[in-house]
Amino acid sequence: MYAGDPIMTTDGTTDRAFDIVLFGATGFTGRLTAEYLAAHLPDTARWALAGRNQAKLAAVRDRLAGIDPRLGELPLVHADSADSASLRVVAESAQVVITTVGPYLEYGGPLVAACAAAGTDYVDLTGEPEFVDRMYLEHHATAQSTGARLVHACGFDSIPHDLGALYTVQQLPTGVPLTVRGVFRTNAAISGGTLHSGLGQLSRLPAMQRAATERKRVESRPQNRRVRAKLGAPRHDRILDTWLIPLPTIDPEIVQRSGRARADYGPDFTYSHYAGVRRAVTVLGAAAGFTAALVAVQVPAARRAIGNRIPQGDGPSQQRRDRTWFTVDFVGEGGGRTVHTQVRGGDPGYTETAKMLSEAAMSLAFDDNPPTSGQVTTATAMGENLLRRLASAGIDFTVVGTDS
Repeated sequence: MYAGDPIMTTDGTTDRAFDIVLFGATGFTGRLTAEYLAAHLPDTARWALAGRNQAKLAAVRDRLAGIDPRLGELPLVHADSADSASLRVVAESAQVVITTVGPYLEYGGPLVAACAAAGTDYVDLTGEPEFVDRMYLEHHATAQSTGARLVHACGFDSIPHDLGALYTVQQLPTGVPLTVRGVFRTNAAISGGTLHSGLGQLSRLPAMQRAATERKRVESRPQNRRVRAKLGAPRHDRILDTWLIPLPTIDPEIVQRSGRARADYGPDFTYSHYAGVRRAVTVLGAAAGFTAALVAVQVPAARRAIGNRIPQGDGPSQQRRDRTWFTVDFVGEGGGRTVHTQVRGGDPGYTETAKMLSEAAMSLAFDDNPPTSGQVTTATAMGENLLRRLASAGIDFTVVGTDS
C-alpha cells in the first residue's frame, strides 16, 4: 500500500456556488460516480448534478437520498452539451466540473471550452487521443491564462498507468536514465462507452494523426531531458513471465506527458505499454482480431453493428462487477536497480473508474496541490495527493520485488 503523510486540504473560501458539479449523472458510469460522491464527499462539500433531463436527474437524486437523506435537496442544474450558454452557467458555478458524457469527440468540446474560459477545473473519463489533442490545441492557452486545470483521462484511462508509472519512478534512483514498462491484465468485459469511443477513433485514424502532428508541432518540450513513449514489439517478459501485446491506447501518451512535466522522471525516461497474456497463441489472435476490426470499422454499417452489441450507457450487474479485477504490473529499471510494482483494483470499467474520477475531482477541489494550469495530467496536477487518496479508497500501489 502507498504510504505517506495524511492529505493536506485547503480551507480557503471560493465565490463559486459549488465545489463540484457532476455532468452526466443519468448514465451508467455517471450514476456510479454520483453514488460514490454521495458516500465520500466531506459533509461540508457543496455539490450539484447537471444534465439535460431534469426528471431523470431527480430520479438519480432520489437514489442518492437513500445513501444520505440530506441529498434529497441536492441542487439540480440544467445543462445540455449542445447549449453553450447552459454549459457556461455550469462552469461559472463550480470549482470543479466532472463529466461522464461521451463519446467526448462528439459531445465534449463545448464543456471544455466553458471551463477553460471560466477558470474552472475539469475532469473526464476520455480515452480518445484525438479529443485530448484537439482540446490542447483549442483551449490549453486559455486555461493557462485563467488558471483552469483541464485533466483528461481520469478513469481507468489513464490513472492506474499514469500514477503507477509515477509510483514506480519513485522507487528508482534519481538523476539517471529510467525505463518503465506497464503491463495490464483484467477479467473485465469491454464497457459500452469504451467500445463506442474506440470505434469512433479507429474510424478516424487520419484525423487522429493530424491532430497529434499539429500538437507535436506547437507543444513545448523539456530542455536538456529526453522523454519517450515507445510501442514495443510482442515478446515474452522474463520478469513477469507473461507474453506482451503492445497496446496503442492513450495511456502511454499520458505517461509521456507526465514525464515531460516532472523533472523527477530523470534525464532520459522511456515508457512502453502492453497487455499481458499467458499464451503465445493469444498474441497471434489479438493481432488478427485488431486487424479485422480496423478494416470493419471503416464501413459505417459494420461499425454500427459492432456498436450495437454493447449499447452505450448500459453496464454489468453489481454481482458481475464484484467478480471483476484488474492489475497493471510495472517493471522499472535505472541506475543498476530493477523494481517490480503493481497497481491492483476491482472492476476497472465502471466501479473503479467512478472511484478514480471522483477522487480526482475531490483532490482538485480540496487538496493542496502543486500550482499548475492548462491541460495537465493526473501525475502533474495531483500526483502524490491522488496516490494517497486512491490507496485509502482501496486501490493498491505495491512494490512486488526489487533487484539492486
